[in-house]
Amino acid sequence: HLDGLSDTADAWLGGLGDRERTLAIMKDPCAGPAGVVAVVLVLLLKFAALTAAPGLFLLLAVFLGRVVLVLLFVTTPYVRPGGMGERLAASDRKALVGVAVTVAPLLLLWPVPTALALILAGLVFVYQRQRLIRRLGGTTGDTAGAMVEWTEAAIIATLVLIGT
Repeated sequence: HLDGLSDTADAWLGGLGDRERTLAIMKDPCAGPAGVVAVVLVLLLKFAALTAAPGLFLLLAVFLGRVVLVLLFVTTPYVRPGGMGERLAASDRKALVGVAVTVAPLLLLWPVPTALALILAGLVFVYQRQRLIRRLGGTTGDTAGAMVEWTEAAIIATLVLIGT
């Protein structure tokens, strides 16, 4: 997912608001400066969290990052025919039931951190999904990977900062 973050960061800045240019930059196998900076910042944040946060926070962030990935694929048009994520995007909405069944017990076992993490994941999802639809008309495998990283980073940073 870090590769998707790198490609998305490069394309977002280099695409200058143009859909086709943004998509073309994402396909370029080279990492640009924006991508490198994005990856380094996320890795530094995660490394710092490893020393400051209980392991359950990290598991919660990783889990919810994948939940957001499923939500993105089943609720957002996939804009790159033949891309690696196309098959996931074509899946039906039954995955949403699986997500709900999996998240519900977490709320019962660990209510405050889980509720806060769910709210953060939801905010990141809604905001970034809206930006993806506005710029690209939907999502790609790269932007889905970036969504995972954005979600994890937001949850980890917030839970560590508030010391839950």
